[in-house]
Amino acid sequence: CSLPIMGCGRVCSAHEAVEMMMAGASAVQVGAQNLRDPFACPRIVGDLPGLLDELGVMDINEIRGVA
Repeated sequence: CSLPIMGCGRVCSAHEAVEMMMAGASAVQVGAQNLRDPFACPRIVGDLPGLLDELGVMDINEIRGVA
């Protein structure tokens, strides 16, 4: 299926964003965490490259739907 899937609900870290993408999300929404931490989105985006390196992922699209 080529429909985009939005992952949302309790995304507070890069690890949780990756989990959503592994479950099939093509995009991830950070909602309520922005109220607790106004820098949540920049932190999550900034942490993603390091996490992907740890996981040995060269292209973020490799992880979509692998779970």
